This record gives sequence, structure tokens and C-alpha cells, in this order.
Amino acid sequence: MSVQAEIKRLTAPDMRARKGGEPIVVLTSYHAHTAQLVDRHCDIILVGDSLGMVMHGLETTVPVTLDMMILQGHAVMRGSRRALVVVDMPFGSYEASKEQAFHSCARVLKETGCGAVKLEGGRHMAETIAFLTSRGVPVMGHVGMTPQAINTLGSFKALGRVEADWGPIEDDAKAVAGAGAFAMVVEAVAEPLARKISQQVAIPTIGIGASAACDGQVLVLEDMLGLSPRVPKFVKRYGELGPSIENAVKAYAAEVRSRAFPGPEHVYPMKPGA
Repeated sequence: MSVQAEIKRLTAPDMRARKGGEPIVVLTSYHAHTAQLVDRHCDIILVGDSLGMVMHGLETTVPVTLDMMILQGHAVMRGSRRALVVVDMPFGSYEASKEQAFHSCARVLKETGCGAVKLEGGRHMAETIAFLTSRGVPVMGHVGMTPQAINTLGSFKALGRVEADWGPIEDDAKAVAGAGAFAMVVEAVAEPLARKISQQVAIPTIGIGASAACDGQVLVLEDMLGLSPRVPKFVKRYGELGPSIENAVKAYAAEVRSRAFPGPEHVYPMKPGA
């Protein structure tokens, strides 16, 4: 039996069963080569709509299209073998109706081969989540700060710093869990609220800027590698690849300009007497 045949890809039910167990490791990826690098270390690879900002230099995730998500989701599936691949549903692809959501999600699942989708929203999306999950679409929810709503929020800011503000966010989390989501991202909420939500819902919570009180954590790969020029305050940089890449490019450019760049004779040496 080949090594590849022995590797079993993780599934949405596998992740749901991790509630209260070993913390779930999640990173974003948008390319086959980065997916291959993170695959052995992550439980979930999220093809986030953050690709709009990371790959395309957009100010927000709002302009990201369904075709963009499908293209990068397909790339990540080619590069990974073990992790559950979850693809973000972009703004405008699921909010109009539960039927629209199913059509968009079905495209993503069929055209990428991924194992689940993620969509933002709490109570107002519960009916849609229930509609999708009852029709075979594994859904990861997303509550707290929801980046796709930036035009109504006004800015990216932490929520739940005052206990009086907790109620609506708690209700959102309960609605998402009750609707059948297998897990949910909890973004940019104060630690006491993140802890309470994690205790209240029966599915894993994946924190981003929501403290270690959650059942797992997710970061944007480029943020934690030092490749993004601007990152949220909660992001810990585990590498500084930006300066390394710039130095390598600078060295390459210097060799080319000085005509010291290796030519074909270094790769294909001339045979004696040729």
C-alpha cells in the first residue's frame, strides 16, 4: 500500500469530536506550495477571503469573488493531503437567500473538492446554516467581529469588552451551534466572553484574537510569518520572512546588474574539445 493511500484526510465530524479535547490548529493558505508546508502540522487549512488583502492588496475582504475563492481552494486541495480544507464563502455569495447559499456552496464543494465551507453571521444566518447542513454541506460559522460587515461596523475593533454587550454575541454563537455548524470562528472578542461562549456551545470554537480560552486558534499565515505590512495587535509573528525575501531579491538584482549571475555554462558545462 502506498504512503499516500494510508493518509486519511480529516473531516468536519472529526473536528466536531475534538470539542474539549486537544486544541485545534488552523492556519490560512491560498497556494498549493504553502498548503503542502502547513498540511502536516495543521488540523484545518482555511482558504480565507483574507486572500483579497494578502494576495491582491485590497483594503477589505468585501470585493473578493466566488471565482477567486474556488481558484485558490482548488490550489490548496492539490497541495494538501491530511488537513480538513475549509473555504470561506465571500460577501454576496450566500446572504440573499438560503437557496443562493446552497448554490454557491455546492459550487465550492464540487469545484474544489474541499471538506467544508465557512460563512459569517449569527442569528440571522442560522436558518441558512440549518438549510445547508441538512443538505450535506458542512458549515463552519463565524461570530464576533465579522470582517465582511466592515462597511457597517466602521472599523476592525474588539467586541465584548463590557459585559453588558455580551448578550447578542452569545445569542449568535448559540444560534450557529444550534443550526448545525460543526465549529465556529470567534473573532476579536474579550477573553471572558470567549471563555463563556466556549463553555456554552457544544461545538469547537476557533479563536482569532479571542484568547486561548477557545478550543483552537487560527491565524493568517502571512501575518504570522512577517509578510504582511499591517497586522492586528493580537498577532504573534513566528517568523520574519519579509526582510529575508527582500534581502534575497536585493542580492539577486545585484548579481544580475553586475553580470555576475550564473550563466548556462555553469549548468551545462562544455565538453572538452567541443
